[in-house]
Amino acid sequence: MIGRTLGLYIAARFARTIFSVFVLFFAIIYALDFVELLRRSGDTQGATTSLMAYLSLLRVPTVVEQALPFAVLFGAMTAFLNLSRKLELVIARAAGVSVWQFLAPPLIVVVLIGLVSVMAYNPVAAQLKERGDELETRIFGKAGRGDVDTGSLWIRQKSMDGQAIIRADRSSDAGTVLASVTAFVFEPDGRFMERVEAATARLSENFWTFADARVISPGEEPQSVKTYLLATTLTPEQVTQSFVSPEAVPFWSLPAIGERIEQVGLDATAYKLHYQTLLARPLLFVAMVLVAASFSLRFFRFGGIARMVSGGVISGFVLYVASKLVADLGGAGLLSAPVAAWSPAVVGSMLGTLVLLHQEDG
Repeated sequence: MIGRTLGLYIAARFARTIFSVFVLFFAIIYALDFVELLRRSGDTQGATTSLMAYLSLLRVPTVVEQALPFAVLFGAMTAFLNLSRKLELVIARAAGVSVWQFLAPPLIVVVLIGLVSVMAYNPVAAQLKERGDELETRIFGKAGRGDVDTGSLWIRQKSMDGQAIIRADRSSDAGTVLASVTAFVFEPDGRFMERVEAATARLSENFWTFADARVISPGEEPQSVKTYLLATTLTPEQVTQSFVSPEAVPFWSLPAIGERIEQVGLDATAYKLHYQTLLARPLLFVAMVLVAASFSLRFFRFGGIARMVSGGVISGFVLYVASKLVADLGGAGLLSAPVAAWSPAVVGSMLGTLVLLHQEDG
């Protein structure tokens, strides 16, 4: 078995290299986002350079989180190549250490990195993203003060009066007020009853209040009413949470919010898929290390290093794209959330192991 000293040395080398690549990615993305915010700010009152730098710092962690698999891939390839270049890998093999033995420390390191990124980094990044969105709205005034601007908002609800589908342009006041609202109201047996249009709708206890509404019923002339009441069982928290994207929800809150979204009557597949994807992240990192090892263990004296590195980068990119493609299939309902989230990592790990078995053990 690999010795404790050698194992700790290899683990430390991998941890430092992956962290360095992550910091490099963070710096590059931060610089690009900061320049873009400066361009957008223009002559916006109050949009100072220091404030734009702070806003970019709040936005970037969520973006960099998407690049974590590539940080692991490039960091692992760099560490393997350095071990080969300095002949440390040659010495380890001459001492009887197999590829599976000196792969154990890097795999343990990336599993720990994956767990920390899911349980600690993701919640912090989500909180920073939320604060960044609030600050961006206040500076640029996209949705007005206190509004949540996420495009068209849709709610499906059930009540004693039947079902209704509500569409709004935005929400404010913690989800209790909707703007530019259209409600499609159905009878308890599912038959369409009427369409209600209003500039605003306010959520009170057990009912929506549509102000200055226009009611359109089949076979009848449109009617204008001062107030239109629509029964509901929704709470302000449920309304607000139904507008939040899965990426903006911390890892620990995803299961509970997914359940609440289902209670509202909306499809919670995206939240379940994102939760399973985060759970599968450590295994995806393992797959990236195995892919890196498959293309980075060739001795320098054999040549072909550029071709080998290019093959590793392309393979990692293909694995990442495949994971996104399968996730899209899961989001469309063609695959279950666990299958869509875990299959790329499982398949990638198996293929990497197969290639290493072929290279090292014939």
